[in-house]
Amino acid sequence: MDRVLVVDDEPMVREVVTEYLEREGFVVETAQDGVAALEAIRTRQPDLLVLDVMLPEKDGFAVLHEVRKDSTIPVILLTARGEEPDRVVGLELGADDYVVKPFSPRELTARVRSVLRRTRPEPVNETLTFDDLEIDRRSREVRVGGRLAELTPREFDLLVFIASHPRQVFSRGQLLQHVWESSSDWQDPATVTVHIGRLRTKLEANPAKPRRIATVWGVGYRFEP
Repeated sequence: MDRVLVVDDEPMVREVVTEYLEREGFVVETAQDGVAALEAIRTRQPDLLVLDVMLPEKDGFAVLHEVRKDSTIPVILLTARGEEPDRVVGLELGADDYVVKPFSPRELTARVRSVLRRTRPEPVNETLTFDDLEIDRRSREVRVGGRLAELTPREFDLLVFIASHPRQVFSRGQLLQHVWESSSDWQDPATVTVHIGRLRTKLEANPAKPRRIATVWGVGYRFEP
């Protein structure tokens, strides 16, 4: 369960926000001033911070400034000050969202979910599967019909790149740039042609009539899933 730290000097606000967030399955902790908030962030490492701007000891902007020195924790600023300059300051300091009081606790809960989704990296699919072709990025193994295909490191990188962009056409120059991290000024584009031919030999049932790695005449190559 995601842990949310709610920082506000108004007991009623802390109580209402906590109730709504816990109802939606979040684990909630609270702090009533900026100093306590920084200590809670350091020791408990919450997944998201709901932070009031008008706080005793240290205001929300000062807390956010300290947090952003060494943390990327998502932050939603909560304040009664809705003027544009304050919103701009908060966003420039690194806030992920900004909610103005008075607010709907239901809306705040929706913002919390939205910010968590937006700030989390997309999970990487370690295995790409296309019918009987299986590409395991973690082990760098490729199997065709359950049989291990022996690919060179460059052949594997080329296959992963085009298979990660199915049906998208890439010129030889683009493949040199993305896979070889080079360009046709320094690398012979025929290198791509040779590697495509080797991949077809190892992966296609009939390399002369490739089904997976198609040639788009006059343009380049595309992977057919």
